[in-house]
Amino acid sequence: MEVSSVCPDRTLPAFGTVLGIDIGGSGIKGALVDVSTGALLSERAHLATPQPATPEAVAQAVRELADRFEFSGLVGCTFPAIVQHGVTRSASNVDKSWIDAPAQDILSLALERPVVLLNDADAAGLAETVFGAAKGVAGTVIVLTLGTGIGSALIVDGRLVSNTELGHLQFKGDIAEKYCSAKAKERHSLGWRTYSKRLNEYLAHLELLFSPDLFILGGGISRKHERFIPELKLRTPVLPAALRNQAGIVGAALVAAWADASH
Repeated sequence: MEVSSVCPDRTLPAFGTVLGIDIGGSGIKGALVDVSTGALLSERAHLATPQPATPEAVAQAVRELADRFEFSGLVGCTFPAIVQHGVTRSASNVDKSWIDAPAQDILSLALERPVVLLNDADAAGLAETVFGAAKGVAGTVIVLTLGTGIGSALIVDGRLVSNTELGHLQFKGDIAEKYCSAKAKERHSLGWRTYSKRLNEYLAHLELLFSPDLFILGGGISRKHERFIPELKLRTPVLPAALRNQAGIVGAALVAAWADASH
């Protein structure tokens, strides 16, 4: 795992527009972002993730989405995998050919400009730390994105410990995301009460392992947080992601701006 600094170690970029693209197992979305405020400067564009989600197919889809914005500036992009120095090391919800692929170079070639790539949940965690529900929170914060799988970002005193992949912890005879992701709720036709119970069991396990000061729950399902967060019974406070399902877009744009400023 890598550790990267977040505010207050790093200052916010001056006003600038960056294209943030969030690649997920089922959808690819993007928007122009004001990286000084985290606000979206355009409507979100969305495409279904190609199936099978091979590097060639995903790169083509990302190019198609990026072209909608007629924007030639910086691009930050997320990916649902372990990302180390631009290389994807896992592929749980995309085609296995992404494993050990030079993903950042593949996307840069497709867009004909440099792309900064990072794990999708790490991007969401950064966005929530700088602009959202984790802003100014000391101690240990765990941000979870509940979607096709479960992404995780571990923030300790404002610093990101990247690529934690807590959705892949062994749990209930399988991995956690097969038990209580948003897709698992849909796949097993779970009602909100049953889903809340499953999610509570998983969060209690994380609570035992990490003793966090705060859980933040994001992903598309966070739009309906009032249906399940009040049902959770934990000693740790739980908040919905302030940036909801656009946190990955904002985090990707922010990291691209930081990378550009450091050069």
